[in-house]
Amino acid sequence: MHKNWPQMAGELSGAIRDLRGGAPEVMKAFSGMAQAALKANALDTKTKELLALGIAVAIRCDGCVAFHAEAALKQGASRDEVMETMGMAIYMGAGPSVMYAAQAVEAFDQYAAKAKDAT
Repeated sequence: MHKNWPQMAGELSGAIRDLRGGAPEVMKAFSGMAQAALKANALDTKTKELLALGIAVAIRCDGCVAFHAEAALKQGASRDEVMETMGMAIYMGAGPSVMYAAQAVEAFDQYAAKAKDAT
């Protein structure tokens, strides 16, 4: 079963905007936390996005896979780096992570193809 990951992220973005309007204080705090967590320090932002993608697989969060596959690509992650990240996610999450790792690679590939078509 193939999912359209860019479409999923787009649909979720609208719902997240609604959430921002309904719970502005919480969402502002969440956004601040995300910015602080992703800021390059000892780890660069690309590495942090790969970590987020691996965690998304391990916890089986479709929306997280959609957003962090795109973010990893935008931060310059290669397919090989995504594959190594998926290896760690599988190691930490066993069988269910295998299923989500396949989907995360599919998401990354869809975003990479979309980016290639845009150039």
